[in-house]
Amino acid sequence: MDPLFTPDQPLPSFAERLATLDSILPPDDFARLVDEVEKLVETERSYLPAHKKGGTVAYETLELKAPSLVALYRSPGLQALVSDIVKLRIEPTPLHDQSSCSVLFYEKPGDHIGWHYDHNFYKGRHFTVLIPLINRGREPNGLSQARLMVRQKGRERVIPTPPNAMIVFEGATVRHKVTPIAEGEKRVIWSMTYCADPRNSALQGMARRVKDTAFFGLRALWT
Repeated sequence: MDPLFTPDQPLPSFAERLATLDSILPPDDFARLVDEVEKLVETERSYLPAHKKGGTVAYETLELKAPSLVALYRSPGLQALVSDIVKLRIEPTPLHDQSSCSVLFYEKPGDHIGWHYDHNFYKGRHFTVLIPLINRGREPNGLSQARLMVRQKGRERVIPTPPNAMIVFEGATVRHKVTPIAEGEKRVIWSMTYCADPRNSALQGMARRVKDTAFFGLRALWT
């Protein structure tokens, strides 16, 4: 697979700390990624009452079972594209951060995540990149009822998440949520984080591990 991301569309503005692109990967390459992800049958389910319910596959697991995703996450092409969008040189966050490169599964009725920020546990600015791999359901356009919502400047809006789109945002400043998915629907999101300076203090490292327990269980405390 060619690791270079070269969209044939103008780069979007990042003035509001959020940007989207359509059809980020060539169709054949995208289909191969989806096929690789559909073979990931073991997810770590998490449930936080009134906040989150869903499945996650962590970075270390992807490195073993979905190497194409990890290779693309680390690729110079994707790093250059994200850097050009946010107007700042970024790099991957460490392997021990299980959220650095993960796959999020919304596939059971009610799977969702409530309003939150993606808190920054590093010295440099921290960015979230989402690429929807699967989004199918009962809506007229064939997509699921789950919606990525953001709240900025006192208003809420829906960010479209069709397969093969790319959403880049600064999670520490953009409050967001995903509304519940319905029976028989499926939404699978490839989630990545990049940082301008991936160093952190001991306190930041501990806070990151505590946060990760919400997605990966108590084992995250020893990552």
